[in-house]
Amino acid sequence: MRKGAISRKTKETDIEVGVDLDGSGLARISTGIGFFDHMLEQLARHSLIDIEIKAKGDLHIDQHHTVEDTGIALGQAIRRALGDMAGITRFADVLLPMDETLTRVAIDISGRPFLVFRTQFARAKIGDFDTELVREFFQAFTMHAGMNVHVETLYGENSHHISESSFKGLARALRAAVQLDPRQNGAIPSTKGSLAG
Repeated sequence: MRKGAISRKTKETDIEVGVDLDGSGLARISTGIGFFDHMLEQLARHSLIDIEIKAKGDLHIDQHHTVEDTGIALGQAIRRALGDMAGITRFADVLLPMDETLTRVAIDISGRPFLVFRTQFARAKIGDFDTELVREFFQAFTMHAGMNVHVETLYGENSHHISESSFKGLARALRAAVQLDPRQNGAIPSTKGSLAG
């Protein structure tokens, strides 16, 4: 059972996250930020990872702490669910089109976190959501999931499409990378014999 759960409580946020890597993409998401919930639902649906998130944050200040801390907790939950990473595919990449936008996402579940984020937004906000928080989520998620994540929007104009293609691209790459490869026969996919970082 490749499941992970994390509770994170600070003076700024109170977050509970649960994931099932072998789920069917079910999403139970409540962060208090409508657009962010929509992106996380896309992440669950297209990764086929069941994701449950209950987040309460200091939204009277702004959305930053809630988005960042959700990324931290989700990354930690997925890392916990991966365990020793025996038998996983490990590497994956995808080109994700959404209307006029094309985004490339590549990941390595390496235990060595690093984010490359080459994506720009035409607008500062999508509704009341700050577009700069997309990168903040990816940064927090990447560092705490222990993954190498590269996101690059090759072209695009609509900020909603750019954000959604990034989340869906991450989802599809995760779906492939966390998948158990029968040819690995339960081995850890590293010449070092460990993906602990």
